[in-house]
Amino acid sequence: MAAFSLVKWYLDCVTKQGDTVILYCADLRWRGVRARYSSSLVALDGEVAAQSSMSSYNLTTGGQQISVDFPKLGVSGRWESRAAPVRASIYRDAAGEVDWHCLQPASDVTVRVGDRELTGLGYAECLTLTLPPWQLPLHELRWGRFVSAEDSLAWIDWRGPHSMSLAIHNGRVTDAITVSDSEVATDDSTLRLADTFTLRAGTLGSTVLPGAGLLAKLLPSSLRNIDERKWRSRATLATPKGESAGWAIHEVVLWNC
Repeated sequence: MAAFSLVKWYLDCVTKQGDTVILYCADLRWRGVRARYSSSLVALDGEVAAQSSMSSYNLTTGGQQISVDFPKLGVSGRWESRAAPVRASIYRDAAGEVDWHCLQPASDVTVRVGDRELTGLGYAECLTLTLPPWQLPLHELRWGRFVSAEDSLAWIDWRGPHSMSLAIHNGRVTDAITVSDSEVATDDSTLRLADTFTLRAGTLGSTVLPGAGLLAKLLPSSLRNIDERKWRSRATLATPKGESAGWAIHEVVLWNC
């Protein structure tokens, strides 16, 4: 087993009206310690609420379905795939690897938050790291996903000592030529983002890690000082076949180097 191992799941759902649920869960093994972490970020009727827990969670995969249950947080859901999975090695060196497994570039989702049930389109991925994130050779990360009834687009843009840009458009892996807060362009598509709503903003030490208990104290300050901005935007994807409208979740993460 590697000295460091982090398996981190990300799943989301956006309704037609824009109500948003984002779920994270992670399994960390490091320095003889194993920790499990779950969190939810929920934007309903324009109000954003976040909670997290170091308690156990349930996540199962099978066929075209992913089911999650965070009992401590009162959140559960089911993701049914609308598109084939894509997997890519984002970075690798002698110390370890970053493996990006986009299991569901587009999903039909039913999620329950407390006594409220939401349905919409969503996305699911699993990121596996065998080297610590604070040792990654990058200064800025831009990530996002767009889903509509007709199309899906996901992207990763690394900037720093190791730079790379990758997009998945309807299951096809291609280069992301332009990635900004307002536009993402590939060789055959352009995604325009508008009506941006802030879901989270601040350092990981102030937004994510307060729920990690004693584990947060074991992590280096360089990780706690990483700055994240996450948004939900209305989006339109233009391709040679026409345009489709949907919702995008996107973010920029800055390492304070």
